[in-house]
Amino acid sequence: MAKEKVEPRVIDRIHKIIEEFGDKYLANGGLKRTALVNDLRNYDEALITALVTDDYINKYYFKKISGKDIFLIDQFEEMLQFRDYWEGSYTKYENQIGLTAAGKYLFEQQDVVLDFPFKDGVLNAAMSKEDKGYDESLFNEVIERDEIDVMLDEKVLINSTKYDEQGEQAISDFNDENLVIKGNNLLALHSLKEKYRGRVKLIYIDPPYYFESNKKEDTFKYNSNFKLSTWLVFIKNRLEVAKELLSEDGAIFAQISDDGVAELHRLMKDIFNEPGQNNFINKITVKTKSPSGFASVNAGVFETAEYIIGFAKDKAKWKYNPQYVEAPYDTNYKFYIKNKDDDISKWEIVSLSDHLPEMYGYESKRAFVKELGKEVFEKKMGDFALENADSVFRYTAIGNDAGQEVVRTRDISKINKDQIYKVNRENHYDVLIRNGQEIAFYSKKVREIDGERVPSIQVSNIWMDTPYEGIAKEGGVTLKGGKKPEKLIRRIIEMSTNKGDIVLDFFGGSGTTAAVAHKLERKYITIEQLDYGENSPWNRLKRVISGEDQSGISKLIKWKGGGSFVYTELFPKNLGYLIDIINADSVKGLRSVYDRMLSGMDTMEKADIDFRADLNKIDWSRGIEDNRQLLIKIIEKNQLYFNLSEIDDPNVKDLISESDYKFNKSFYGEDA
Repeated sequence: MAKEKVEPRVIDRIHKIIEEFGDKYLANGGLKRTALVNDLRNYDEALITALVTDDYINKYYFKKISGKDIFLIDQFEEMLQFRDYWEGSYTKYENQIGLTAAGKYLFEQQDVVLDFPFKDGVLNAAMSKEDKGYDESLFNEVIERDEIDVMLDEKVLINSTKYDEQGEQAISDFNDENLVIKGNNLLALHSLKEKYRGRVKLIYIDPPYYFESNKKEDTFKYNSNFKLSTWLVFIKNRLEVAKELLSEDGAIFAQISDDGVAELHRLMKDIFNEPGQNNFINKITVKTKSPSGFASVNAGVFETAEYIIGFAKDKAKWKYNPQYVEAPYDTNYKFYIKNKDDDISKWEIVSLSDHLPEMYGYESKRAFVKELGKEVFEKKMGDFALENADSVFRYTAIGNDAGQEVVRTRDISKINKDQIYKVNRENHYDVLIRNGQEIAFYSKKVREIDGERVPSIQVSNIWMDTPYEGIAKEGGVTLKGGKKPEKLIRRIIEMSTNKGDIVLDFFGGSGTTAAVAHKLERKYITIEQLDYGENSPWNRLKRVISGEDQSGISKLIKWKGGGSFVYTELFPKNLGYLIDIINADSVKGLRSVYDRMLSGMDTMEKADIDFRADLNKIDWSRGIEDNRQLLIKIIEKNQLYFNLSEIDDPNVKDLISESDYKFNKSFYGEDA
């Protein structure tokens, strides 16, 4: 394999260049940064000439415009201000906090804003295990614009496999099938961006939550206990690219707990509302648990709810599919037409509370209730109303906005008592009017829900009927918490999509969204970074395809199995070292990882070290956590995975199978 050129240390270059100026910029082997910066700002000709003639400095800190070399003095100055383990940096925010304006501190500008560490950071890297005690689940880096573009390039995909009822097989092409991606979700989203831009009808996410306290219940390996500012940037970066994937009539629903709901709502407003356009759909309250026993330990009212915040890409184009739930008998429907098939002029209308006792041989409702009880009577009323829904009705008021003909007929009917009038309406139901009121039949409230004909009511923004109790083993996923009921996800999917629409969940977790979308005949994309073994989404989906999974909504919709999905992974590069660093449990273990990072410098498997890192400043005596954080920091985050642009490099091509090479060409729409 070809040997890569190793870039020199920036600080060594600068030292060598300025040695010719004697002690003007050097003291005791260190830089006189203030003197150096002052002369740079004053465009000292001798200093800048010395810098521009150095090939390395010229490459990174000079830009040629119209044949002239322009010194990028701001970037060079900011690099000099960075300290500790780094030779240079593209930002000052990691080391300083203060009042800035246009990226300059107060002593440089008069207009000021408050800047803080990592404000403009891009979050990336592997999620850490909770048992390692990390406070942050993704590592926060501030990355220069060009580097961000490299980091967010499309990634090479490997281990591409199709799963169906016949089993599994490696594949070399992709035909818009259901898709499961293993890898960092931010980078995966950017890899999907061009192919799926404007095609996704629904995004549902259940992200790791921000908690202000120690109320932490997730059972997944990623740590949900974020700092708020970190969490908001983490979510923001993902929502912004997710928005690009949404179709014009698409929508996103994000589920969140009490901690962070206000902040998330504000963030989603900023991202999804356009100038003069409010795309907010609903904030839905979902009952997730009931207070019981020793669980009720919080000061104040026991928390039983989570929230689902919905925004459309364009609310004017988004279409809601009305959802209904079973409701008890509505006692307002208390009138019965004994001869409904006759002409309306001959209808015989009676009170249901009088008719029902007569049917059962009682002289009155009072006699019926006295013998059988009130509950039995009400049950009989409800059953009768359901069985005779086309003949049972109630009276409803008619407003002045009901339409000219309806209002006119209403007023006439008030004069002609007990006469029934019919108003025929094109493309709408006919209105029956008596004594100034509409005759509203019970049949309008009766619908088939999960195969059963029942009285119903339209779903509100408070959901009490998607129980979390008893879902611990849904989908064959044996988790005590951290996943959502299939019934909940079903409602979100059905109210926002139709069969064949694409559903995306980029916090795949145990795969509930993908499993429900599969059963409901929607297409889906799900992304998950961690492998939960049997609890992983890809394993759950195998059980869905085989028909083995009869939990959740399977029996309600009579799921028998079938279908397929394609599994693929982002091709790891530095990620493997990053995971090893996280999992190391001693300084000796860290040193072993570090040695492997350096020993492969001549191979494609080597670790990419950030060129700004001064490796001579590593001090193993500082202990495991300090050095763990340092090694995490010096790994080049642009190179967590192989970029698609590298796939035709012979050294990279040799690392993947021929079928994976062809799959990438097919997936990204390139010629193999």
